[in-house]
Amino acid sequence: MVGVVLPEFGPDAPAYWQDACRHLVKRDRVMKKLIPQHAGVCLQSRGDAFVTLARSIVGQQISVKAAQSVWERFAALPRKMTPQHVLKLKVDDMRASGLSARKVEYLVDLALHFANDQVHVKQWESMDDEAIIAELVAIRGIGRWTAEMFLIFHLMRPNVLPLDDVGLQHGISRAYFSGEPVSRSEIREVAASWAPYCSVATWYIWRSLDPVPVNY
Repeated sequence: MVGVVLPEFGPDAPAYWQDACRHLVKRDRVMKKLIPQHAGVCLQSRGDAFVTLARSIVGQQISVKAAQSVWERFAALPRKMTPQHVLKLKVDDMRASGLSARKVEYLVDLALHFANDQVHVKQWESMDDEAIIAELVAIRGIGRWTAEMFLIFHLMRPNVLPLDDVGLQHGISRAYFSGEPVSRSEIREVAASWAPYCSVATWYIWRSLDPVPVNY
């Protein structure tokens, strides 16, 4: 680590972030160059669990700009963005906000899971990643990738490796394999030296492609 100056992080940074950066620059040649280039920014959580997942459903398969526009119209419908208030909405009003019939079904299913305590929000802190993923993918419209983004961006779990993430695949291809396509097993090999901080390394790989952090 001689010659590597780690960036300073503010009070909002996850408690493990500094230790993660020390580990990564020591173990990985790409991280040793990449981390010092991104001073003052790090992973940050926003919103509550229901809103975060609702936004992820609204944003599926449409551009970021379109997703924001639809979300703003949808979010204006309930008095408050809670499962109970969403369940009181009329389907026609939800469709008029720009949501497809399928996304309306997904949002209703999400609200039902939260309202009926089919997801154990208060226990998540003590549950392991795979147990939380299993709960989330039982909700219509939420696949493993969305659940992994939720673990990283909302629950701030330090060691998530989203193998199906296109950005991670592209970033690893560029940084470690001279642009050649990479397999899941090759991604796992690269990430072996990242553990137990795969979320942090993934976040820096994303920064290598787009310096502006995205929040989910």
